[in-house]
Amino acid sequence: MAEASTTSPAANQAVAELFNVCKVYGTGDTEVRALNGLTLKVNRGDYLAVMGTSGSGKSTAMNIIGCLDRPTSGSYKLNGTAIEHLNDDELTDLRNKELGFVFQQFHLLPQLSAIDNVMLPMIYAGVPNEERRERAKAALERVGLGSRLENKPNQLSGGQQQRVAVARAIINNPALLLADEPTGALDSRTTKEVLDLFEALHQGGMTVVIVTHEDDVAARAQQVVQFRDGAIAP
Repeated sequence: MAEASTTSPAANQAVAELFNVCKVYGTGDTEVRALNGLTLKVNRGDYLAVMGTSGSGKSTAMNIIGCLDRPTSGSYKLNGTAIEHLNDDELTDLRNKELGFVFQQFHLLPQLSAIDNVMLPMIYAGVPNEERRERAKAALERVGLGSRLENKPNQLSGGQQQRVAVARAIINNPALLLADEPTGALDSRTTKEVLDLFEALHQGGMTVVIVTHEDDVAARAQQVVQFRDGAIAP
């Protein structure tokens, strides 16, 4: 089993655990095996970078880890819950409770202010309005945007927009933060700022998995795994 090393006191407590996961699309002559017996364990407090060429299976793996897709066979447990036994509503609830997502494109709603964008996941989680605003303000202050609460995305730089996206991703204190090419749309200076933020979140105890094709981004993680042909390369 490929297992990320960690110095966390909660080592060996798996946040994400995939065992012999296969993902098959199509049938017969059109069958594509995107994942081929993937086994991977991410422990609480890890910071893992995932790399691989196009078609290596890394995006499919991240979709399964992010509860956006299900394995064809094998098992996946997120914070101890086996996702194959959940219906769609239960999967949505688990995703909102246990996961935070950061993407290359920031996916902020342009008509909403920074603080309103950050409050969105708490609305789905049923958090009362007053508490939502207090927590969103604290999250934006945590990522260095305490003075930009009411700015809309078009009033923020790319790096600031990504910081809003990070604040939104961590607002529900997720068990796992998933970042898919989070610096792909940023210049080198802003990339460093965002990676410094990820590092600070990790040092604060957050578990992070980042998908990237950039060696310098992966180098900031504790461990790097390379995907090849639907599994982890030896």
